[in-house]
Amino acid sequence: MSGHEPAGLDTATPNIARMYDYFLEGKDNFAADRTAADQLIEMMPQLPLVARANRAFLRRVVRVLAEEYGIRQFIDIGTGLPTAGNVHEIAQKVTRRARVLYIDNDPVVCSHGRALLAGGATQMLEADLRRPDEILNHELTRSLIDFTRPFALLLTSVLHFVSDDEDPWAVIARFREVMAPGGCLVISHGTLETGPDDPRAKLSSEVYRRSSAGLALRSVEAVRSLFDGFELVEPGLVWITDWRPNPFEEVMGVAETLRGGVGRKLA
Repeated sequence: MSGHEPAGLDTATPNIARMYDYFLEGKDNFAADRTAADQLIEMMPQLPLVARANRAFLRRVVRVLAEEYGIRQFIDIGTGLPTAGNVHEIAQKVTRRARVLYIDNDPVVCSHGRALLAGGATQMLEADLRRPDEILNHELTRSLIDFTRPFALLLTSVLHFVSDDEDPWAVIARFREVMAPGGCLVISHGTLETGPDDPRAKLSSEVYRRSSAGLALRSVEAVRSLFDGFELVEPGLVWITDWRPNPFEEVMGVAETLRGGVGRKLA
């Protein structure tokens, strides 16, 4: 990483954003992140491909929402470290009027994001998903996002780091309250679709317990309930590689990735 990181940077504790960066073959990670990620890769060699599949899902979703649903505002929470094909790049290819607010609670992520962004219609905010009112009432949010018009709330590969006790359902409900009809909710989420004694799930939980955030794998039914108050658009809640697939993407056909879907607020 660069020599201009925020003071107090903890390089000894694995960090979920930097582990994800490592899965994506990025360079913004430390030995502790790589060690933790390698533990998971040893049992689940497909994880780097899953990470790339998640980025591809995000790109497809943003393009569809901008082109087919006329979405011009995006709030991307838990955005992670900057990588190619970010939300603003995809959306602004469709329309220069697109506005994007990136949000992360990691100061390193925000430091990198601000360094790369030109400002204006694309901004970076350091805030925590679990405190939605701080996001909604922040002056930067209010200056960029027009809540009288539809926006897309992007929660890709982040809600499985929010525990049931932290109530992600209530968090989403708060955003839904201020969302105009036609607004959209995008989720990709790790699921537990085998028994609780699955060694992959046990290892994942143990590794992330020692990192910057614990892991909360949920059933498909529990993930679907996160869309309460929204109508799922076709093809529904599916493996992310099956959501409006692009045959030219290298990640096509990868099984057991994440579950993903798009919900639309109708009224």
